[in-house]
Amino acid sequence: MRAGPPAYFPYADGTHRLTVGLRPLDPDAWIEPDEAYASDLAEKERLLATRHGDVFQALPGTEAAQREVLDMLADHLPRRFPERFRRDGGRLLSLADGRTVELEDDRPPLGTAGRLVQEDLCLMRAADDGFRLVAASLCFPAYWSLAEKLGRALPAIHGPVPGYDARLAGPVDKVFALLRADRPMWRLNWSITESPELFQPAPQRPTLSTVTPQTVGERLFVRVERQTLRRLPASGDILFTIRTYLDPVAALAAHPAMARALRSALGQLDPAMRAYKGTVRFHEILCDYLARIGGAAETPDPPSAPITVGETLR
Repeated sequence: MRAGPPAYFPYADGTHRLTVGLRPLDPDAWIEPDEAYASDLAEKERLLATRHGDVFQALPGTEAAQREVLDMLADHLPRRFPERFRRDGGRLLSLADGRTVELEDDRPPLGTAGRLVQEDLCLMRAADDGFRLVAASLCFPAYWSLAEKLGRALPAIHGPVPGYDARLAGPVDKVFALLRADRPMWRLNWSITESPELFQPAPQRPTLSTVTPQTVGERLFVRVERQTLRRLPASGDILFTIRTYLDPVAALAAHPAMARALRSALGQLDPAMRAYKGTVRFHEILCDYLARIGGAAETPDPPSAPITVGETLR
C-alpha cells in the first residue's frame, strides 16, 4: 500500500451518481507508477507464480493484440519515465526494483505487459453482441473472478451492478463503439473494503464485520480504481486498464472536507448499492467516524490531489 495522502477523491462532490463519468486522457498520463511500484510488482510476480490461472487468461486469437499492448508499453515507459525504465534490445530494465523483463520470450505478451506496470490490463474485442473480455492480466481484482468474466460481453460482465442495464448499458456500449485510438479516456470509481490487500477475488464480501468505533479508521480502506480506455490502432481492440489505490479511512482526517463528502455520498446509496459496495455491515460506524473527523462544514483549502467524480462500471 502506498504512503502519503490519497491520490484521488472520486466522491468529492458528496453525491452518488450511477454514470459513466469519462473524461479525455492525456496519453502521457496513461500509466501512473509511484513509490509502491516495487511492492506492487513483487505481489504481481508472486500471484503469477502461484495463482497464474486466477490472474491471467486469454482466448485464442488474441496474441497479436496482446503483442500490440506490450509494444505500446515498451515504447511508452522508457520514453515517459526514463528515470524508471530503460530499453535494452529485447529487454526492459525496471530501475525502481532491479528487474529485467524479457520482451521477446514465448510467454503470452499481455502477461509480460502486466509485469511492467501496476495497472491491470484487460482486452475487449467487438462481437455481434457487443464488446467481450478476451484477455486479461488481472492481479488486483475487487471481488470478481476473471474465470467467470472471460469471454463474456459487457452486460454480462456488469450484471451485478444495480441499475446497469437500465442506466448504463446503452451509454457504455456507445463509448466503446465510438472510442478513437487518438482519444483515450479515463474515469474513477470507489468502494470501501476491510482488507488492505490488492488481490481481492470472488467470493463475495463477508456479511459480518469486526470493525468497531475504535478501529474503524485503520480497519477500513477507501479503494479507488483509476480506469483508462484506449483503442489499439492496429487490432481495433480496446485496452481497459485498472490502477488500484488503497488508503485507510483514517487518511481522510487530514482532508475533513473529503471526509464530509464521503459521508454524504455513502448516505445517498440505496439498499441495493450498499449491498453491492459491501458497506451494509459497517455503514453506521463508518458514517459516525467520518462525521467526527469531518467536523463542521467550512470553506476548505482545495486538496492537493486531483478530484474526479465517477461511479462503478464493474
